[in-house]
Amino acid sequence: MAWLVLFVAGLCEVGWAVGLKYTEGFTRPIPTAFTAAMLAASMALLAWAVKTLPLGTAYAIWTGIGAVGAVALGIVLFKEPVTLPRLFCVGLIVAGILGLKLTSGSAA
Repeated sequence: MAWLVLFVAGLCEVGWAVGLKYTEGFTRPIPTAFTAAMLAASMALLAWAVKTLPLGTAYAIWTGIGAVGAVALGIVLFKEPVTLPRLFCVGLIVAGILGLKLTSGSAA
């Protein structure tokens, strides 16, 4: 269950990171409220997950999901460049996430 919670926390991390773009410097109330809610949810879920998961592993996976998701949505929503070096680096992040999950020693 903690792994699922961590995954959802990572998705919320993506939500607030992408939401920042839409706040236009926190000048737009609705995107700002969404961003704040996603940030709070992300932190709360991460806090819950680290009750049973190793801190370093959980934090690295949480930020990794956020990074990969932000890059992916940046490409889709904001027409950010898609280059082989960028995709290779995202692949390295995904490999790191999977490696940490597989070697964490926690089945929680």
